Amino acid sequence: MEKERKTIDLKVIFPILWSRRKLFFKVIPVVFILSVLYIFPQPRYYRAEVSLAPEASGTEIGGGLASIASSFGFNLGSMAGSDAIYPMLYPELFESPEFLVSLLGIQIRTLDGEIECDYYTYLKKYQEKNPYTKPLKSVSRWIKNLFTPKKQEGGDGAINAFHMSEDDYGLVMGMQDKIVCTNDKRTDVTTIKVEAQDALVCALLADSISSRLQNYIIKYRTSKARLDLEYYQQLSDSALAEYVTAAALYSNYCDANKNMTKQSILTRKDQLQTDMELKSATYQAYQAQVQAMKSKVQEKTPAFTVLKSSTVPVKPAGPKRVLFVLAMCFLSCVVLSLWLCRKELHLTF
Repeated sequence: MEKERKTIDLKVIFPILWSRRKLFFKVIPVVFILSVLYIFPQPRYYRAEVSLAPEASGTEIGGGLASIASSFGFNLGSMAGSDAIYPMLYPELFESPEFLVSLLGIQIRTLDGEIECDYYTYLKKYQEKNPYTKPLKSVSRWIKNLFTPKKQEGGDGAINAFHMSEDDYGLVMGMQDKIVCTNDKRTDVTTIKVEAQDALVCALLADSISSRLQNYIIKYRTSKARLDLEYYQQLSDSALAEYVTAAALYSNYCDANKNMTKQSILTRKDQLQTDMELKSATYQAYQAQVQAMKSKVQEKTPAFTVLKSSTVPVKPAGPKRVLFVLAMCFLSCVVLSLWLCRKELHLTF
């Protein structure tokens, strides 16, 4: 047997709601006042963003296949390279506590010029809060501290990413809501969005975080080449020292045995000259490797194109106070309507 479909008879619903309309006139003003009291003291925040297009690494896959994959939201070109960190993984980097902690040392200043400090101090001491919710948070924190042991607090900016206190961990995790990185899989464009209570602060943070991300990727992409360069530079320096010693020894021997025709002296002179020439050839070979490694470091250094630079926002991004109040009033009407018509709608609360 087919189950009977439950239908909503509006001819039954509307009379019920109309008969209880006075209840709506009581509930909606209360919700309106509570919403206004909650949302209007909330501090405003601003948002700035930077868009980067990193240079593709590795070999590109055929244009036809790549374009087909792009239409489905995949960028095969970025995944074809040998890099472990490609643009699709940049957002994962922003979830790393180590990377987030490194951002706390960024120097910022507010638009009015009254505050100039590092980002850690700004988050710790200069965040505006809703005066109505602040007492509730203080009470809940006091109750929580009664049942938990006291945590060690680090100094300004002195957070150990490996072993953080509970307060510092909450502060760092809260940064994930204020600093967001997204990557467009189809275009490989990376967008960094930063939120702060001051317009200049969020613009400075967006610009600094963009630079730090670029430096981090450059350091990673060139790490192997720089290690090779350092290794060959050490060999070259050592070979140069040996060549200088051999050349000095050969020169001193020649000066000391000038106009000598004894065979033993001439043989020793030839040995020293051969040793000096070998040391010179070794030094030149290592120098060629050093120059090659310098070229490789330059080749491995990625270029970033800034598609959208950071600018100081003129208008705040939120909170959307009017929309919030209207949404709360509408939601209260919906909930109250469902409650009044729960029997007709076969709802159980």
